[in-house]
Amino acid sequence: MVRTEVIRKRLNKVDEYLRILYTLQAYSLAEFLSEPERYGSAERFLYLSIEALLDIGNHIIADLALGTVNCYSDIPAILAENGYMDAELQELWIQMIGFHNILVHDCIAIDRQIVHATLQHNLKDLEALQQVFAQFL
Repeated sequence: MVRTEVIRKRLNKVDEYLRILYTLQAYSLAEFLSEPERYGSAERFLYLSIEALLDIGNHIIADLALGTVNCYSDIPAILAENGYMDAELQELWIQMIGFHNILVHDCIAIDRQIVHATLQHNLKDLEALQQVFAQFL
């Protein structure tokens, strides 16, 4: 049985992070790049959002004994294989995981224009994953 309190707490955190990210979405590229607090906040809250979603996915897989997670990309694969998301969302999540890994491990080479573009075009992808996990509440 899935522990709903674990999912609820993390979904609430994603909501909190998304509210911040949506405020940062209002900045033009020039405004965004001119202030380290803006792009630093965006990078951090994108990272935290993806991390929370990965944590939820991992909990669901463990709680329902759906399989073994050896790396982050196993999470969307296992959930898709078990019918909890479609192939399109699975692929979007795998791309998010790649972005997450860049935010974590490649801090010198982060392309802040891509971070800004992510704010402008991809926050709905995070919300789509939230919807997948909301079905477990």
